[in-house]
Amino acid sequence: MKPFLPLAVLAVLAGCADPSTESQNAPASSLIQAEDLARHVETLSSDSYGGRAPSTEGGRQTVAYLIEQFQAAGLEPGNGDSFTQRVPLVELTAERDMPLRISGAGEEMTFQYGRDFMGWTKRVQEAIDLETSPLVFVGYGIVAPEADWNDYSGLDMTGKTAVILVNDPGFATQDSTLFTGNAMTYYGRWTYKYEEAARQGAAGAIIIHETAPAGYPWAVVSGSWSGPQFDLVAEDGNMSRVEVEGWVSTPAAQQLFSASGLDYEALKTRAAQPGFEPVPMPLNASVSIRNTIRRSESDNVLGRIEGTTRPDEVIIYTAHWDHLGTDDLVEGDGIYNGAVDNATGTAALIELAEAFGNEATAPERSILFLAVTAEEQGLLGSAYYARHPVVPTRNTVAAINMDALGPYGRTKDVTVVGYGNSELDDYAVEAAAVQGRDIRPDPSPEKGFFYRSDHFSFAKVGIPALYLDSGVIPVEGPADAIEQRIEEYGANRYHKPADEYDPASWDFAGMVEDIELMYVVGKRLAGEDTFPEWRDGVSFKNTRDADGR
Repeated sequence: MKPFLPLAVLAVLAGCADPSTESQNAPASSLIQAEDLARHVETLSSDSYGGRAPSTEGGRQTVAYLIEQFQAAGLEPGNGDSFTQRVPLVELTAERDMPLRISGAGEEMTFQYGRDFMGWTKRVQEAIDLETSPLVFVGYGIVAPEADWNDYSGLDMTGKTAVILVNDPGFATQDSTLFTGNAMTYYGRWTYKYEEAARQGAAGAIIIHETAPAGYPWAVVSGSWSGPQFDLVAEDGNMSRVEVEGWVSTPAAQQLFSASGLDYEALKTRAAQPGFEPVPMPLNASVSIRNTIRRSESDNVLGRIEGTTRPDEVIIYTAHWDHLGTDDLVEGDGIYNGAVDNATGTAALIELAEAFGNEATAPERSILFLAVTAEEQGLLGSAYYARHPVVPTRNTVAAINMDALGPYGRTKDVTVVGYGNSELDDYAVEAAAVQGRDIRPDPSPEKGFFYRSDHFSFAKVGIPALYLDSGVIPVEGPADAIEQRIEEYGANRYHKPADEYDPASWDFAGMVEDIELMYVVGKRLAGEDTFPEWRDGVSFKNTRDADGR
């Protein structure tokens, strides 16, 4: 790893304003244009794109727009002679008349879909009937041999439904010796919990929602898991998954435990301690799912700048173009426009393509601009690319991901989600310092953001990945102004129709500087002949080493 930035890169950053001397609304330099970002965001998040769901007319419009912009930037097709990589998807749309019925212990309870319970199946079947499946509280639902932790110890889960806490014991106890303390591990992610329940042979898996450990309110659960649910096409029709996956709200969970004669809060405390043993509940769950199945295809969009001396080595910039589409059953505005999430990142990808495409001299290494589909459905587009890369993973130097950039003005800092994982942090620190800014670690590691965007798909196959997020310390104005706006967005706009472009309140100046920082990191990587590495002790390092790096 080179200790200093190349002179050409320093020259680019030297043109960026010192945050202490320019107004908040001034663009950092002419490299990235705020007005162009605004134009792309406004277009992609407009009602005419219908929320950019995969395999819809709005999705196809988005793909066409991206190809047009990549061509205008002078990019070559990134997948042979094509700008697209076809991603086969299966779409399951469950009927919403899906109450969760609970019986036993002299109780008969019904939990309403949407209000109390969200359920679905990943199995590619028209009908799923989970009948009188015994409930078992399995704490955090974790099997971690390296931590001597097994929440399923001694259990035969055949035919049973696991009731599971979200996040992991480190967050619950704030004990740094348990897992990674406050920072969520992959064991805390809902994806892992469903995967582990399936490995244990469970028939169902239901996660208890609580806002703080989940990192989002119940409205995000009900909004994200209703309507069409996509998955990659699996040869076995996903029969290895549990029959029913789902969530219950906190009040519903409290009712379940009370009916079982169990103390919910006391059991939560026990579940966060080593040696926890699963607790059978004297209740049975029944739910029927009726699916409409549609097989379809969507597209990753890829544009490439060919390297001059090491064209077989590539740096990837990635952003997901999709969002949640349109819900016709929502009263009033049912279009999930996804302006912040992720028209901003998609616009940034286009602007970076234009910035590199306008350079007089091509970089030494190739650069791939990759707009992926179906991120909102479980990182599916990036997962498909990671399984079917157009450049071998061992020749992929790094991935730089852009997701939900903040339109909140210029900041004195910038966030690295997953800080401490790889040497890419050092690149970001040095580039930010030239801008007069500081790097800060993710302030909310308990929310598991590292596992919630497309960089994670690259990390899982060993590729060092950098995920930058907006800073929170404003150059001008009240010190907590940006934090308040981020909190408001999470509570009222994230994964809701209210995530719309607002030219009156959006300030692109900070976003411009964030994108320029990512430009500088990529340009530096494209001019080097070394590969950044994962830090020692990071699990992805073993995968990278096995890949020949």
